[in-house]
Amino acid sequence: MKTFTDNAGRTWTLSLTIDSAKRVRDLLNINLLEPEAGDPPLITRLGTDEFLLCDVLYCLIKPQADSLNITSEQFGQSIGGDVILAAQTAFYDEIIDFFQKRGRTDRAKAAATQQKMINLAIEKITQNLTQIDLGGKLTEIFGARSIQ
Repeated sequence: MKTFTDNAGRTWTLSLTIDSAKRVRDLLNINLLEPEAGDPPLITRLGTDEFLLCDVLYCLIKPQADSLNITSEQFGQSIGGDVILAAQTAFYDEIIDFFQKRGRTDRAKAAATQQKMINLAIEKITQNLTQIDLGGKLTEIFGARSIQ
């Protein structure tokens, strides 16, 4: 079980079980037990679509949220950028753990690879952005006079 804390200071425990996977399937029509399904694969969509990820997270923690009378909207209001990152990390760690224990190392590796790809993509894009000569680009686009 993995945890993350929202902006309201509530700690949520993610636990991927057959019951929680069925809940996600029943509420969202998404089968977490087939992360390679779809085009793009579900595991990729979960890493690139924050809305989808937050909906899945809410389904996973729904019994906890229900006990606190926290709606999906209230949950979403307490999820900022830093929380999404922590929750995404917890989610991937949980799904990797589940599939490793299940003996589906292929699915665990797919989730781990997706997690690494997200981190590497962020790193690479950040590097590329820091190498841009903004003044030079403005001159190229608008000419030397426009930036003086």
